[in-house]
Amino acid sequence: MTQKDYTVEGRQFRTGTDYARALRDKRTIDELRSKTNMENRAALQKLKSELEEGRYPFCTLLGDDFKEEVEEALQRLERTSKMGKKGRKSGSVRAKSSESSRKAADRRPGRGTAGTTPGSAKLDAIVQEELKRQEKRRKLTILACSIVAAGCLGYFGVYSWQNYRTGSNYEKLSDMKGSKPVVDNVSPVKPLYTLDGEQEEKEVLDEYKNLLIKYKKLIGWLTFDDKSIGGESGFPVMQTVDNEYYLRHNMDQESDKNGTIFMDKDCDVLKPSTNFIVYGHHMKSGKMFGKLDLYEDQEYCEKHPYIKFDTIYEKGTFEVMYVFRSRVYNEDEIVFKYYQFIDANTEQEFNSYMEEMASMSLYDTGVTAQFGDQLLTLSTCDYQEKNGRFVVVAKKIKE
Repeated sequence: MTQKDYTVEGRQFRTGTDYARALRDKRTIDELRSKTNMENRAALQKLKSELEEGRYPFCTLLGDDFKEEVEEALQRLERTSKMGKKGRKSGSVRAKSSESSRKAADRRPGRGTAGTTPGSAKLDAIVQEELKRQEKRRKLTILACSIVAAGCLGYFGVYSWQNYRTGSNYEKLSDMKGSKPVVDNVSPVKPLYTLDGEQEEKEVLDEYKNLLIKYKKLIGWLTFDDKSIGGESGFPVMQTVDNEYYLRHNMDQESDKNGTIFMDKDCDVLKPSTNFIVYGHHMKSGKMFGKLDLYEDQEYCEKHPYIKFDTIYEKGTFEVMYVFRSRVYNEDEIVFKYYQFIDANTEQEFNSYMEEMASMSLYDTGVTAQFGDQLLTLSTCDYQEKNGRFVVVAKKIKE
C-alpha cells in the first residue's frame, strides 16, 4: 500500500496525528521567523531566551530544529563580529607601523635632522617587535594548517586502503567459495552445533567448507540482483554473540571502519528463525550497505526485486516485500521495533508484524507473506533523523 507523505520541514512523520502537530509547530516557527530579525544579535538572543524558557511549547522535533537554527544564527553573527574586530585591529597596527616607519625615516640624517633621537629608536624597536610577532603567528598558522592537511591525507589514505582491502578480500573469498572442498574429515567441515540443549550435525554446503576452515564465524553469503550493491562477489555474512563487534572489524578480526555485514546474534539458521536480520554500515563510499537506499525508489525495486541469501547450509532467493524507514527506540517506548522481530510463535503474532511493516512501507510491492514463510530483513543507518534506520524486508521464494 502507498503510505501518505507526512513530511514537514524535511522530517517525516509516521501518523496523521504527528503530522498535524508538526504543522502547528511549523506555523508557530514561521510566525517567529517573520517577527524576528535573524541578522540582529539582540533579537536573536531574546528569542533564544524565550525558547529556553519554554514560552513556545513545541510538540515535535521541529522545535528542536528551530532552536538549533537560532543558535547557529547567533554563532554566525559572533564569528562575523570577531572577524570584523580582528580586521580593524590589524589595520590599526599596520597604520601605526607605517606611520612610525615614516617618522623614523624622516629623522634619519639627510632628512632634516642631526640624527636619531632616543624616542625614535624606542619606537623602531616596538615596530620591529610587532613585526616579529606577526611573522611568528603566520608561521604557526602555516604549521597548524600543514598538520591538519597531513592528518586529513593520512585519514583519507587509511580509509582508501581499507576500502581497497575489503574489496580485494571479498573477491578472494568469492574465489575460495567456488573452489573444490578439502577432505571432509577436516574439523570445521562438519561442525556440531548445539540447539536447545541438543547436539545436531548438519551438512555444510560444499562451496562454504573451505571458507569455514579459516572463518568459523561465517554464517552465509548475500548477493544482490543489482551488482552496484556488493559487486559481483557480494557479501560474506558473519555472526557472533556481540552485535557490536563486526561494526568495527573485518572478517580477519582487523580494525576496519567499513565493518562487516553480519546477522543478528539472536537469529538461528538451524531452526531456522522466522526472520533473518542482517546489518551493515551505510558507507558514504557506497561500500557495505551504502547503496541499500536505492530501494527507496519503487521503480528501482521493480527492476531488481530479488536478493539472494545463502546460509552455509542451504541456498535461498528472496523477493522484496516491504521498504521503510524507522529508528532505534528507547526501551520504554511502546512501538513496533522491527529489530526485535526474529520469531513469530503464532499466526496471529506473525500477521500483526506484517501489518505493522506494511503500514510503514514506502510503497506497495504486491508481495505478501504467510505464517511459516522465511523472511530476510536488511538494515542500515539512515541520516534523515537521529538513530534513523533504512530497512528492506524480503520473503523467501519456494523454488
